[in-house]
Amino acid sequence: VQLVESGGGLVQPGGSLRLSCAASGFTFSNYVMRWYRQPPGKEREWVATISAGTGDVTKYADSLKGRFTISRDNAKNTVYLEMNSLKPEDTAVYYCNTRSWASEYWGQGTQVTVSS
Repeated sequence: VQLVESGGGLVQPGGSLRLSCAASGFTFSNYVMRWYRQPPGKEREWVATISAGTGDVTKYADSLKGRFTISRDNAKNTVYLEMNSLKPEDTAVYYCNTRSWASEYWGQGTQVTVSS
């Protein structure tokens, strides 16, 4: 299993970014996918979840509802996180995650910095 995040960078407050997580080594469409983030000096926190298959069920951390959107493209084995109206407190390393019955898998993370 391999998860590779990309799309992070430096963005001004109010700006937008789209993160991608390219998955390989497993049947992507069969798995629930998640995004987490770890702000500097803080613990890792859950951001969003998308169901397996069509991804018709999504869930978000309450503080992020309306600004972040998780989606998936099973043809590309990729999960996305669209982030809008970014705030300095969104600064964090963002991680892609999935789980099997036996293991949990993480990507290496991508840094998002929101600053003027």
